[in-house]
Amino acid sequence: MGVSGTFVTVTGGGQKQDLEPVFHMGKTYLYSYESIIVHGFPDRSLAMAGVRLTSQVEISRVSHSDHLLQIGSPKLEEHNGFWPTDPFIPSSKLSETIAACLSQPFKFEYTEGRVGSIFAPEGCPILCINLVRGILNMMQITIKKSQNVYELQEAGIEGICQTRYVIQDDSKNNRATISKSKDLTDCQEKAVENLGMAYIRPCPTCPLKEKNIKGTVTFIYQMKYGDSGASLTSALSDQVYQISPFNEPNGAAVMEARQQLSLVDVKRPPISAPTSQLQNQGNLHYNFSGELPQMPIPLIRIKNPDLQLTETLRQLVQNNEKGATKEASAKFLQMIQLFRVATLDQIESLWLQFVNELPYRPWFLSAICAAGTTDTFRFLKQKIHDEKLSIWEAAATLPLAFHFVTPNKQTLEIASTFLTCPQIQKILLHRIIVYLGYGSIVNKYCAQAVLCPNEPLQPLHYLATEAINKGDAKDMSLALKAIGNAGEPASIKRILKFLPTFSSAAASLPNRIHADALLALRKIARKDPVKVREITLQVFMDSTLAPNVRMVACVVLFETKPALPTVAALASSLLTEPSLQVASFAYSHMKTLAAGRIPQLYKLSAACNIAIKLLGPRLDRLSYRYSKVIQISDYSSQYQAGAIWRVYLMNSPSTMFPSDIITKVRGYYANTATDIIEVAFRSQSLTQLIRKQNIPFAEYDTYKTLKELGKLLLGWKELPPEDPLISAYIKILGQDIAFVDVDKDAIQQMMMSLTGSSNWQPVVKKVVEEVQRGISGRWALPVMVGEMRHIVPTIVGLPLELGLCGAMVAQAAADVDVKVSPPVSDNFRPSQLWEAKMDIHADIRPKAYFHTIAMMGINTQYFQSGLEFRAEFSANTTMKFDARINMKEKNLKIETLPCHQEAELAAVRSEVYAISRNMEEEDSEKKSQLLPKGEIPNISDQLLQSKEGSSRPGSWKQSSILNVISKGYQQGSEEAHHNSAGRRFYSRRFCRKFESLGCSTCLSIKSRNSAFLRNTYLHKLFGEFEAKIILKPVRTDADIEKIQLEVQAGSKAASKIIEVSSSGSKEEGEASPYEDIQVKLKKILGIENVFTAANKTRRRTKRINREYKNADTGLWAEPSASHLSSSSSSSAASSADGKESGNHHRTDEIRQSGKKHGSKSSSRSSSRSSSGSSASSKACSSSSQDHSEDRHCNGDSEYSNQQANPPVYQFLFKPVDEQDPGGEVLNISISSSSSSASDEGISRAMSQPKFLGDSKPPILAAVLRAIHRNKQPTGLQLVLYTDTKPKRWRIQVFGSSITGPSRWKLCADASVINYRRVSGSLKWGKDCQDYHIATQIATGQFAAYPAMQMKLEWLKVPSIIRTTARWLYSFLPGAAYVLGFSQRQQLGPSHQATLVMALTSPRTCDVVFRLPELTIYDTAIRLPLPVPSHPGTPISTLPSSDWKVFSQATLSIIGSLKGHCTVFQNKITTFNGVQFNYSMPANCYHVLVQDCSPELKFLVMVKRLKESADLKAINVRLASHEVDMYVSNGLIQLKINGVQAPRDLPYTSNSAASMLISSEKKGLALKAPDYGIDKLYYDGHRLEIQAAFWMAGKTCGICGKYDAEVEREYQTPGGYLAKDAASFGHSWIISEDPCAGACKLQHKFVKSEKPVSFEKTATKCFSVEPVLRCVKGCSATQTVPVSVGFHCVPADSALSLDGQPRLDQKSEDVVSSVSAHTACSCQQQACPA
Repeated sequence: MGVSGTFVTVTGGGQKQDLEPVFHMGKTYLYSYESIIVHGFPDRSLAMAGVRLTSQVEISRVSHSDHLLQIGSPKLEEHNGFWPTDPFIPSSKLSETIAACLSQPFKFEYTEGRVGSIFAPEGCPILCINLVRGILNMMQITIKKSQNVYELQEAGIEGICQTRYVIQDDSKNNRATISKSKDLTDCQEKAVENLGMAYIRPCPTCPLKEKNIKGTVTFIYQMKYGDSGASLTSALSDQVYQISPFNEPNGAAVMEARQQLSLVDVKRPPISAPTSQLQNQGNLHYNFSGELPQMPIPLIRIKNPDLQLTETLRQLVQNNEKGATKEASAKFLQMIQLFRVATLDQIESLWLQFVNELPYRPWFLSAICAAGTTDTFRFLKQKIHDEKLSIWEAAATLPLAFHFVTPNKQTLEIASTFLTCPQIQKILLHRIIVYLGYGSIVNKYCAQAVLCPNEPLQPLHYLATEAINKGDAKDMSLALKAIGNAGEPASIKRILKFLPTFSSAAASLPNRIHADALLALRKIARKDPVKVREITLQVFMDSTLAPNVRMVACVVLFETKPALPTVAALASSLLTEPSLQVASFAYSHMKTLAAGRIPQLYKLSAACNIAIKLLGPRLDRLSYRYSKVIQISDYSSQYQAGAIWRVYLMNSPSTMFPSDIITKVRGYYANTATDIIEVAFRSQSLTQLIRKQNIPFAEYDTYKTLKELGKLLLGWKELPPEDPLISAYIKILGQDIAFVDVDKDAIQQMMMSLTGSSNWQPVVKKVVEEVQRGISGRWALPVMVGEMRHIVPTIVGLPLELGLCGAMVAQAAADVDVKVSPPVSDNFRPSQLWEAKMDIHADIRPKAYFHTIAMMGINTQYFQSGLEFRAEFSANTTMKFDARINMKEKNLKIETLPCHQEAELAAVRSEVYAISRNMEEEDSEKKSQLLPKGEIPNISDQLLQSKEGSSRPGSWKQSSILNVISKGYQQGSEEAHHNSAGRRFYSRRFCRKFESLGCSTCLSIKSRNSAFLRNTYLHKLFGEFEAKIILKPVRTDADIEKIQLEVQAGSKAASKIIEVSSSGSKEEGEASPYEDIQVKLKKILGIENVFTAANKTRRRTKRINREYKNADTGLWAEPSASHLSSSSSSSAASSADGKESGNHHRTDEIRQSGKKHGSKSSSRSSSRSSSGSSASSKACSSSSQDHSEDRHCNGDSEYSNQQANPPVYQFLFKPVDEQDPGGEVLNISISSSSSSASDEGISRAMSQPKFLGDSKPPILAAVLRAIHRNKQPTGLQLVLYTDTKPKRWRIQVFGSSITGPSRWKLCADASVINYRRVSGSLKWGKDCQDYHIATQIATGQFAAYPAMQMKLEWLKVPSIIRTTARWLYSFLPGAAYVLGFSQRQQLGPSHQATLVMALTSPRTCDVVFRLPELTIYDTAIRLPLPVPSHPGTPISTLPSSDWKVFSQATLSIIGSLKGHCTVFQNKITTFNGVQFNYSMPANCYHVLVQDCSPELKFLVMVKRLKESADLKAINVRLASHEVDMYVSNGLIQLKINGVQAPRDLPYTSNSAASMLISSEKKGLALKAPDYGIDKLYYDGHRLEIQAAFWMAGKTCGICGKYDAEVEREYQTPGGYLAKDAASFGHSWIISEDPCAGACKLQHKFVKSEKPVSFEKTATKCFSVEPVLRCVKGCSATQTVPVSVGFHCVPADSALSLDGQPRLDQKSEDVVSSVSAHTACSCQQQACPA
């Protein structure tokens, strides 16, 4: 057996022939060329589209490297339909067009198998040049003479790609076979064009497997060589692109291209030289057109753009006016395409034609913006400059124009002229839009360039420099946001000028400017993450900056995706971080990142997961008062898609709630990420707006006193002023598009501009006048939503495009006429509206339409071929009504017309076609539905025919061309054909009739897709789908003229119902006594029937409820008929089920590991364990009634007695009015009747037949009726009754048909009993007996803790409610798992759900959620706000019987927001909750708390009286008042301004800000809310101060700053952090004149007595904080050791205590303990006489 060739796989092996193709001089090589491109699915049963190009190719060598190529007889054929039954159809006209551009020869350089430059005739279309590239690409061969198998980077039409060669040499026959393959996902300088995807960020580190577009190409060359060289006899190439939008292996669309070049003949005469001059067109690299290519919409043959634009615009507006929104939207996209080829003169001509026709302007301007060409951008600039657009037209068009414009040098120059345009500069809104838009254009332009030039950034840098020089904060913010939009590293130096860490001049800038500067670095971090990481880390470590600035730095730092060392360094810094706000935020951010599942953040998540382990759980327990990061994210690894929703909550020291809130949504798809939307809200000093204004604090004596006092406290400074401010910004796709800063002045200016006055009454009058004029008009808003396109070349030379574009049209027509009587007079008062009558006639017709087109295939200006997906959404409604409002009579009447014809309210449709279009034949569009209309052809027969056909010469185009498409999934297709004949089409219709109103609503769903072949999302999407909501008329016995809704409130409600019922009888106008009205009303509403039926069923309620609870009917099951048939059968069923129920209990418990549960407190464990045994018998006796249940309960009781701490789900809730002092109730039985007592209670409460109408008239009546021509009205009527009593409040609603025979009723009843229990019931059906739902909310006790229970009971509900409930129920276990709740499968009452929340501490609660088959529970859930309550307090001792139970909860939450400071004996509790012991030196006033804001509103000082260690005296300074409270002779004394106050309290001040002093308990209470002191209580021994929540962060003194920074509580007046409580307290002592005052202590710097040496050098050390010392002439009788920091200098230094140097500004070198004097004995004092 001979071997015809040798397959060499190693290097070496002798001399190899030269295998590079050689074309000899003087010869012409004639080749036949065929190429095919087909688009479709691997499933052969689906339609596909393709094109085939055949021609002859002649190649002739004219010099050493120059060759000529001539293409002859090109023939283009189109395929559209099902392979192989539908043939290729020739396109003669298109073939002629292509032949015309290929008629001239092309020249190319070719040396050693490599193609060089390509030269084409002048004016040759790029499409034809690329077709030539496709042919020459087949001739690109790189031969290594020493190797037969090798890899290298080779240039081709798609770029420089990794290529693998395999050479088989048949030396006997002088032939060789060369095979090469390329991975098209691994290319450099790749030929690709992306449009509209500038804001989609690729992930450079993501693996290639995550890409959803994968491609490969193979080449097989047949070479024949001899002494004169090698010749190319044939070449075959095959390219496959697989596009999987959802990353599904079986859900992918495929493009397959194949070429074949075969040598036919070698002729002597060479190709004649070209007659026209040839131009160099570059190399093999595919060349995209410089203009915007053809949009993925049906082709337009453009002959006369201006005429076509005129015609299209007219058709568009006409279609829109006729209501043909779909056609108008399609024409709108065509108009955009036409504008892209129109010249500036043609656009100007069209504008002049339609400038004065208002309906045309929005369509024209929107299309101009979406076109995005240089000419359209220049046109828009000129019109704004000439002021041809209104302010609002310009505001609407500018953002769209800057978004859609193509970034290039020309458009950048035009955009820069926008910045200097005077018409732009004078309108702030336009100026903001233009600067932000300019930054976005720069960003898109620089994304295309390898190195971005600095020139485009100069206008933004200039604005930033000018803003700093002028001190204009708004311009600073604008410049920083525009620079952030640009996102270029060249701007970093400019940004650093706004950060105090790098520029000392920036320290005076507002904090929001610092934050804006940091946010501007986010986009720069994508290009230079290392530099941004260094900057943000330094800012974060700078503790002198505001906390919110450092938190923003933390956000930007993590945007750079730092590695583990950086994250660990940040985490370690949190261990010593002085600001808990910053520490909480950073820790929370790391914790959310550690829990993330996004692959692009895996390394960052791992780093954060390790870093948070360095931190203790302390930061995890911080409350709502501290800054947090909240994140909700999900990612599907299967589909490579996910999203993150993140909320940054940044608290400032001066706010109780977040001052900065940033929320953003980021999407991830394959290996890309996109910032979808980001919204931020910042506030500053908003609490000032809710305070009493215009109080002249600076004029009061207290202000001057505090100014003087500040000189006595070393280093004390008042806080810088803060003006109220609200700022917000919004980002879309990562770009700032708008922001606003609103301050107090801006609010007043807006009021003045609206009315010329800040009074609100003229505003009301102006609004009423505008309404009375009416509204009439038509509005249209067309917008191109987006255009995204990804274009890559095929080996044939045609572009493969994945395109998506969408347009939306929103329009409305309105005619509203309003008449008010009496008319508005000159002396109008808003109270007159309560006496007015209004008649409204309205005809409002809103409409919205959105449609999108997606295409995969060939899309050129000559022809299109591929798959096209279209989806649309439409919403259309008409609101035509007449309304009459009589405010005096409390009557409202609305009339509208009934349904006269079918109307489509909303619809969603989608369809997919295989399309073929070409420009030369306008009517040649071919569309094939993806699914065949008939049966699926037999796959096996087709394959057989294909194989047979492949053996015939020249038939490869019919068989082997569709290699992937025909052979991809043969077996699966056969299975689909045999197993799913009836599953391709789905149709469902749901309708609901309202016969009394003459209309019905239907939901229609139709679907026909290819999911029967492959169960993938792509196959489900590809096909046809339609869902629509239809409103259509219903045939009735009599025609309906109109539908009327009338609402009557007040005393005439009852007479309105009687009037409707009597329908114009004689009784209508007669006055009747109340008793007659009451009787008539009960008769009309059928109330007697309702309560008669209720009384009949009342005796059976208890038994039926028990049957429902014991019967094993399943979740939300329909009760069987046997339960209601007879008492004997019900009893038997109950007994049987009761015995059986004990065997169905499952004790397996699912405990989640995703959430760590803290251990319970010892007191809680002991209370439960001690009471569990005693309560078990009570639980059995109270909750069980059947003997079988007793036995089951007793068994569980024995088990429970052995438990030390029963689980929380075993306890029972006990209402407050049923409590037993014996302790908690334990749910030992865990049976279906465990809570039967309370179940019966709710049913008993709801079944009490008491009609409020017996004693009360209705307060509201409503009638909805249809007015017929020859028949009495039909419809519904409803009445509302209320009964309010001191301890009971009740409401009843009754609804019924206004026609007599119908017994359908609706009854609703709700009551509040003692404000401890809220009950509600809803019944409907025949006499309100068919369906019943009841609910109850009650307070009570749960395991010795105060609790609240919410219960829902459904005795019988419609099937649709049961179905919906089951559907929701299926999600509960998964949701509970995600949220970290525990679950337990146990049976409960089958028609009841119960939620119990028990308050176990002011900060935590337990939750138990019981469902029929599942119990969900969790313990120690942290509450966002503390609830002041004592868990051990029995419920019976809580306040009772009035609003207190519910209202006190609200008041306690509000009270928890206020600061509380307490001084009792030696124990002090600060506003931040820090407790410490401090013994005050006697007779020395301490600053307990003072206002440290610039207003200096109040001062509270305290001193210990010398007579007793427990007695305190206080001095309060408010406005011009000085209040002294002290104890003398065992009585509390009060002095105001030095004068003894009278005994007849309360005392009230007469100043602008109120002050009230009154007696309370055993002491005095001072209230001055306008000053910030909500309450001050003093009784001689105890002092309590309650500061207003708006004083947060603005206080100082021993009570602290009220800023939640507990780690920095011991701050001295100069801001120094004291080492201990004694030093802290001493620093706030106010020194007095030793001769005039009783305090003999003063602050002094001291020198350390201990010898200290550094590096064997003697030093002397001085304290950096003063220490208490007795004044001169006094000696210390008591001392206390304090820790103080010292600054050390060499012993020979000149520094000394003489002259009192500013030692507090020196650095701290060592900490040492010294003695501070606390009591003095004064013998000799030199005091003046």
